[in-house]
Amino acid sequence: MATDQDAASVTTASQQPAQPVKPAGAPADDPTAPKKLSGAELKAKAKAEKAARRAQAKSSKETAKGEAAVSSSPGQLGPSAGEVKANKAKGKQDGTGTANKVTTIKAIAPFPVPEPKFTIPECFSHLSMPRRIPMTQADKDVHPAVLALGQQMATFALDESIARLKATLLAFKKVISSYTTPPGNTLARHLTPHVLNPQIDYLIACRPMSFSMGNAIRWLKLQVSKIDPDVVEHDAKKELCDSIDNFIQERINIANLVITQRAALRIEDGDVVLTFGWNSSVERAIIHAYTKIGRKFSVIIIDEPYDRRGQMLAKSLAAEGIRVTYCGDFGGLRSHVHQATTVILGAESMFNNGSMYARCGSCDVAVLAKQLGKQIYVLCETINITERVATDSLTYNEIDPERSSAASFRLLYDNTPDRYLSLVITELGSVQPTSVPDLLRKLEESN
Repeated sequence: MATDQDAASVTTASQQPAQPVKPAGAPADDPTAPKKLSGAELKAKAKAEKAARRAQAKSSKETAKGEAAVSSSPGQLGPSAGEVKANKAKGKQDGTGTANKVTTIKAIAPFPVPEPKFTIPECFSHLSMPRRIPMTQADKDVHPAVLALGQQMATFALDESIARLKATLLAFKKVISSYTTPPGNTLARHLTPHVLNPQIDYLIACRPMSFSMGNAIRWLKLQVSKIDPDVVEHDAKKELCDSIDNFIQERINIANLVITQRAALRIEDGDVVLTFGWNSSVERAIIHAYTKIGRKFSVIIIDEPYDRRGQMLAKSLAAEGIRVTYCGDFGGLRSHVHQATTVILGAESMFNNGSMYARCGSCDVAVLAKQLGKQIYVLCETINITERVATDSLTYNEIDPERSSAASFRLLYDNTPDRYLSLVITELGSVQPTSVPDLLRKLEESN
């Protein structure tokens, strides 16, 4: 009686081509040895095993999804790192993988993507808003120093215009020092479009540039374009870095010193000086008048109810022995302005038509002070003066990302018309707000 194995052997033999007949006297085949398969049979067997593994893997995934969907803990994000490692190690010891072993895997929630708090109305879509960009999303050509600077600007760790300008120039100095001109290029033609522009684009994406930064970057690009292609790269880079150092010294450090001295002379004995928020130039001028000139006066600080940066100024002045009155909001603005004899404000920028671009709330203080007949002095470096013109607070501004909602949004700056200002104090002199264009002409002649 034939067995099933014999029947399978007969069937297989009938399907294969005839084998050569062994000569007489040749040793018989070992019945216990495994049967040798042909190439076609091996290929078919491998294909069948692969299909079986795919089907089993698919079944495993569907089982895991089903178990994850009915998991009892909705807050469970997934297995711990120890459990994952243990499962992997166990799979290796058993000699099995995920293809032939069903493992229960809980659903892992995707990384949460922060949704914008509000949508800017279309009529205000031209206004920008600082935002923190992950470093992993920055262009590969952005220098590490510029990456760190962009994060500081986006989070308002660096907020004042002059502070952002100085930090930007120092970061660009590091970029230039680490730059190497590729073969077949010149520094004057390659540095700006391929190296400086990616740094500038990243900073703008983090937060809109201040007017002083825009002026300084235009100056820097002009210096790069003036480099002779025949100059050795090392000497050209040194020349650019020295130019940046001289720019910082002349247009920032010395300018601050001159403005401090000139503004301090505007303070007399017995004056009541009123200021708004915090500004580094205003702080230096008040301290210089008290400690270096020896004037005896008091200070009133009106602070905005959001950032409360005026508290820093109040602590700094009080530490020098100056009598300070601090008001945390605009509730007592009229009475405080009525008591003041002099109003000193710090500007982020001055427009070509003489209007002042400053922290939101400065316009309210200036308008009321002018109505009450007070002198309003504005401290502003010439690097902060722009050729642009603005007649309102919506032409150029920034939106506060932290204090805006779907119903409303807050602007970081406001615009004060020239008729509410008495004098603009710069390192080139003290001029009327309407004479700001004359300062621009002086700067163009000096350049």
